[in-house]
Amino acid sequence: MKNFVVKTIANAGALAVAVWLLDKITLTGDSTGKKIGTLIVVALVFGLVNFLVKPIVKVLTFPLFVLTLGLITLVVNALMLLLTSWLADKLDLSFHVEGFWTAVVGGLIISVVSWALNVVLPDDKD
Repeated sequence: MKNFVVKTIANAGALAVAVWLLDKITLTGDSTGKKIGTLIVVALVFGLVNFLVKPIVKVLTFPLFVLTLGLITLVVNALMLLLTSWLADKLDLSFHVEGFWTAVVGGLIISVVSWALNVVLPDDKD
């Protein structure tokens, strides 16, 4: 359970960095507390999308992974971020990603920051 919380916090932090760095990834809210709550819910949605959808997409696009030497991962990450944005809109969350290329750069930022936070944050595998 602690591992799940750490990964969610890392995802929320990575999403916050992407929102901060990219103008076309937006998070709106009345107060800082609402923005943090929205980030945590979006991080949960993002984690769920990556847990359920991403493995299926990877299996279906395996030949492209081999052909592009793994560069298709950038596209898959962008699609997962766009799907998260679409689901956030359906759940009436104030998180939006505008455009495919913004999603590619955002996915790259989120991957790097999430990896760094997972290295720094404590991880119990008990």
